[in-house]
Amino acid sequence: MYVDSHCHLSFPDLAPRVPEILAAMRAAGVDRALTICTTLEEFAQVHALALAHEALWCTVGVHPDNEGVAEPTLADLCDRAALPRVVGIGETGLDYYRLGVRSVEDMAWQRERFRVHIRAARATGLPLVVHTRSAASDTVALLREEGGGAVRGVFHCFTETQAVADAALAMGFSISFSGILTFRNAEALRDVARNVPLERCLIETDSPYLAPAPYRGRTNQPAYVVHVAAELARLKGLPVEEVARVTSDNFARLFRLREA
Repeated sequence: MYVDSHCHLSFPDLAPRVPEILAAMRAAGVDRALTICTTLEEFAQVHALALAHEALWCTVGVHPDNEGVAEPTLADLCDRAALPRVVGIGETGLDYYRLGVRSVEDMAWQRERFRVHIRAARATGLPLVVHTRSAASDTVALLREEGGGAVRGVFHCFTETQAVADAALAMGFSISFSGILTFRNAEALRDVARNVPLERCLIETDSPYLAPAPYRGRTNQPAYVVHVAAELARLKGLPVEEVARVTSDNFARLFRLREA
């Protein structure tokens, strides 16, 4: 059985299709999915999905790209994190990809938001779901500064270098690979995937985005995570059943689902 460790079932492309999506998951052998919160305004919908469906769990957090939304306090995150079926903090992190006319210095608000999430992870003991894009050095630096070795989690939809992967692993984080692993131009990422120990790997779709081959250009969904597993298995020279088993165990251990 497979686990999709990161999807967005509350997003408009997927929310009206949840029964169909769950049926496709079952048919593909995907028995769990983590549906990710990206704003406080969205949390009630995300949480309702997790409460309503045995195969779903959720997180609480505010994505670094989201502006003009409610800014989370430590209490906001911790209070929601205490609710049933909430198993992680995030998605959170840093994203400097769309700076436009702004400078990195102008993104102090984003770094402060990330700090609040890291502190919530420390306070609750829940893992962080980390998003980083064009900001790896600051992401790693803030995790070291605020996490103090007490925070664990996952670098989701990993697209960074081996050096960033090594830094994440050294801090105790897992690495999650998405459908990007199957993209024709992703050979550098495939090299990283070969080097990350399977015991520290997760697989995800980040649906509705980043559909893997052979579904490029279509709306992604959790059932397609099997193609990510197949590519990771190919890269590691292992049976796909082994990759499915180990990544599912990794997911359960990281998010403490056997205790939830």
